[in-house]
Amino acid sequence: MDMAIHWLLIGIGDIARKRVIPAILSDPRSTLTGFVTRDAKKADAYPGTHAWLTLEAALASDNQIDAVYIASPVVFHTQQAIAALRAGKHVLCEKPVAMNYAEAASIVKAANASGNLFGVAYYRRLYPKLMRAKELIAAGAIGQPLFAEGIYHGWLESEERGWLRDPALAGGGPLYDVASHRIDAMNFLFGKPERATGLRSNALHDLKVEDSATVLIGYAGGIHAVVDARWNSRISRDEFRIVGTDGELNLTPLNGPDLRGPNIAEALSVAANVHQPAIENFVAAILDGAQLACPGDEAIWTDWITEQVMKS
Repeated sequence: MDMAIHWLLIGIGDIARKRVIPAILSDPRSTLTGFVTRDAKKADAYPGTHAWLTLEAALASDNQIDAVYIASPVVFHTQQAIAALRAGKHVLCEKPVAMNYAEAASIVKAANASGNLFGVAYYRRLYPKLMRAKELIAAGAIGQPLFAEGIYHGWLESEERGWLRDPALAGGGPLYDVASHRIDAMNFLFGKPERATGLRSNALHDLKVEDSATVLIGYAGGIHAVVDARWNSRISRDEFRIVGTDGELNLTPLNGPDLRGPNIAEALSVAANVHQPAIENFVAAILDGAQLACPGDEAIWTDWITEQVMKS
């Protein structure tokens, strides 16, 4: 392998154009080889790349492809990830991993059998302040951790991402979309969840998916976490805090730089393109043996939690 990772990107949607493609193009050890897209004209904006209508055609081509980034609707993740892994490619997948826990676990099984890397783009794990919060908790800065909450409130996703409103494509509404990031952040901080439940409702919008989701998670040591995500608030909220016996860490807004706690006031900047560190980490994992920020066998516990909420 040369010292550049050649990427195939499945999908040229909103997030891919705004974040994933710029991240790949700006990474010195990445090359964007081509796309799998139903609309080949979208690839015209990226000279020198190829466009295939199907993943099978891309994988069968003579073009060198080392890694596949899956940015398609959730319903396609399992089939596409397993096909790419079996073809000898490394896979970095958008969140959530799959439609349910069994599907997510099947991807991890395929990755283990292939010997290739399978990571998930829960990029908040690479936020400097979330990593710092984990260090501070381990150092006892707030005593014994007891409770954490992550709240994300906003309005309906844009029509361009209208597939998020279709349960057959997306699995769920804000539970699968924005809550999954906060759930994974809790798992990053506290480890494998022991139990979970939750509520879903349509408080305002008449959708086939929920417009409100509230998740309750139990971790070892009696830690409780709550994640509340909504598409029905005209007031935007992005709150995140961790409470312990001797104080709390406040990361509000989660997507901003500030971290506050007992005798702690730090500003730890988030990358301008939040996908950039995730791409760089994945490339480093392939080329240098670096630790994956979010390996598949950890990411799938978010799928387990969302499945418990769907059942309840």
